[in-house]
Amino acid sequence: MELTVLSLVFLVLLVLGVPVAFSIGLASVATVLYAGLPVAVVFQKMVGGMQIFSFLAIPFFVFAGELMLYGGIAQRIVRFANSLVGHVRGGLGMSNVIGCTLFGGVAGSPVADVSAMGSVMIPLMKKEGYDADYAVNVTTHAALVGALMPTSHNLIIFTLATTGIASVSVLSLILAGLIPALLLTLCNLGAAYYVAIRRGYPIRGAFPGWGEVLAAFIGALPGLMIVAIILVGILSGVFTATESAATAVLWALGVTVLVYRSLSRKDFFKACAKACKTTGVVLLLIGISSAFGYFMALYEVPQKTGELMTSVSSDPWVIFLMINVLLFVLGTFLDMAATILICTPIFLPIAMQFGMSPVQFGIVMLINCALGLNTPPVGTTQFIGCAIGGVSVGQVMRSIWPFYGALLICLMLVTYVPAFSMWLPDLVNAVK
Repeated sequence: MELTVLSLVFLVLLVLGVPVAFSIGLASVATVLYAGLPVAVVFQKMVGGMQIFSFLAIPFFVFAGELMLYGGIAQRIVRFANSLVGHVRGGLGMSNVIGCTLFGGVAGSPVADVSAMGSVMIPLMKKEGYDADYAVNVTTHAALVGALMPTSHNLIIFTLATTGIASVSVLSLILAGLIPALLLTLCNLGAAYYVAIRRGYPIRGAFPGWGEVLAAFIGALPGLMIVAIILVGILSGVFTATESAATAVLWALGVTVLVYRSLSRKDFFKACAKACKTTGVVLLLIGISSAFGYFMALYEVPQKTGELMTSVSSDPWVIFLMINVLLFVLGTFLDMAATILICTPIFLPIAMQFGMSPVQFGIVMLINCALGLNTPPVGTTQFIGCAIGGVSVGQVMRSIWPFYGALLICLMLVTYVPAFSMWLPDLVNAVK
């Protein structure tokens, strides 16, 4: 009965429009009161969930992304991407995909990616004759790659959500996300090119030459180096994941203030304020989800969910498909961090039982959460893109299917072909 109270209160509050963090917290308190337990249990679990050193990486990664957002890196990445693929059919769309991928590696946030690249590319594409819905769809789907990049704080959140279930290193998860990120980019490029051909978008201009490509690359290189610094630093053992996040902040400050000289005092304080706000929201979710997770473990939610799913089928591919469907549905209603924190304790044990590595499951979950960012009613990235493009969500949804199909192809490949996510971590572990 306690489990019923926990679930019903949570769902009712969500339907009423109560923010996710408060819905989780109030559901936990209601369960405590019904079970006759001390209310202090909720707050003890909240505090315990936030007192982890590794969490320091989250505000650092968020801050580094905000500095890059306000520091003018987006314009330089756009120039490089446009010089590389801008001459093909639907060239600006292709440039948008490449640019969003590169900026996603720098910022590690789909929302920041859409905000930065969308504000540059969407008006430019509309000016050049591209349809607004195409410009928005290209931007919002390409931006999702940021969730898989080394600078993504969601990688840190997942590793911590696995505590007590499995041992997942941050390095393994970072490496596991690289090939799926490349695969997702290729799928987005295919979708953008396909739609450009169908709509008959013209070829504009010729290839500017490798000299221009090299010059544009050199201009963007200081900002892009942040990804290499994180990877090399962790792989070489020079610093931990938390220390790499702090290093990313120092590098971002150095690039935007000393190299590009594009970060004003006003924008610096904006970045500080936004990073503090985002960190506060994430930590609140982490603390409250720790209490929520305690009750789910106490009332054996993972075991009961696993029994229910195995009653439908015991075939691993069917189980993985059901997990994907459930993660996708939940991701449309919940924020990315909330989905990771709530769903990992439930579905990870089931996935492991049927042979999926926790690292592979992490990448599958992140892709599903990214899909949720582009699907109403939450659809954060989509709403931002629509606001920038001056187009309705309904219009964008009517032409979303090629791009959605590309993401689903990527998701299925990562789900059913472990090598896409596990090859690099296994290779590095074998070398070590």
